[in-house]
Amino acid sequence: MSAARLFVEADLSSGIEAPLEEAQVHYLRHVMRRPDGAPLLLFNGRDGEWRGTLAARGKKAAVAEIDEQTRAQEAEPDVWLCFAPVKRARIDYIAEKATELGVSALQPVVTRHTAVERVNVARLRANAVEAAEQTERLSVPEVREPIDLGRLLESWPADRRLLMCDETGGGPPIGDVLSHLDDAARTAPWAIVIGPEGGFAEAELLAIRRIRDVVSVGLGPRILRADTAALAALACWQALVGDWRRPTPRLAADYRTSKVTF
Repeated sequence: MSAARLFVEADLSSGIEAPLEEAQVHYLRHVMRRPDGAPLLLFNGRDGEWRGTLAARGKKAAVAEIDEQTRAQEAEPDVWLCFAPVKRARIDYIAEKATELGVSALQPVVTRHTAVERVNVARLRANAVEAAEQTERLSVPEVREPIDLGRLLESWPADRRLLMCDETGGGPPIGDVLSHLDDAARTAPWAIVIGPEGGFAEAELLAIRRIRDVVSVGLGPRILRADTAALAALACWQALVGDWRRPTPRLAADYRTSKVTF
C-alpha cells in the first residue's frame, strides 16, 4: 500500500502524534479507504518529511503516529509570483502549477486593468497544499491577500530583484537575460510580475521600472495569456536560475524496481 502524503501544521518528530484535520480524515477513510495502520508521509514546511501511520481517535478523529524522518528540510528557491487575478479556473491553475514549479509566494496584484474583483485566498491555498502534497515538495508557498500594485511597489524589499514580463516588446528575450546573470544576481531573492489580460497601464510600467533591481524581459514572439505567461516565466527562471539545475533526487517507487529497455 502506497503512503498517502499530507501537509500538517503540527511540529514533526519521532514518537509524537500529529493531529489530522477533519477533511484529511474523511479523505483517508472514505475516499482512499485507508484502515488504521495505513502508511502516511507528513510534512509541514519546517521539519522535513516524516513517515507515520494512521490511527483512529474516536469515530471521526484520527492522528498520524510519527515514526522516522525520510527527508531533512531543504533550502528552496526564494521567488515570488506576483500576478493579476484572472477568472476562477485559471487562477486555480496558476496556484497549482506555480506550486509544482517551486514558487515561494503567490501574490495576487490588483492593477488598473484587472477584471477580477475578488480572490478566494483560502481556495488558492487549498490548491497550493494539494499540489505540494502530490509533487513531493517539502513546503507550501505562502498565499497572500491581494494588494494594489502601487502599494506593493512602495514597500518593495531593497534586496529582492524583479523580473517584469513586458508584453509591449520593450525587453530582451528572457533566456538571454537569465543566462547572463552574475553570481550576486543568481543568489538573490527574486520576484516575477505578470500583468492582467489587458496589460499594464503606462503609469504602472513606469512605476515598475523605477524598482532598483528590475529587469524587463520578453516571452517570445507570441502574446501569451496571463496564466500561460506566469508559468512560462517561472519555468524559465527555474531552469536558468533556480533549482532545475539540480538532478531529480529520487524516482517514484514504481520505477525503482522496474527494468526499462530502450
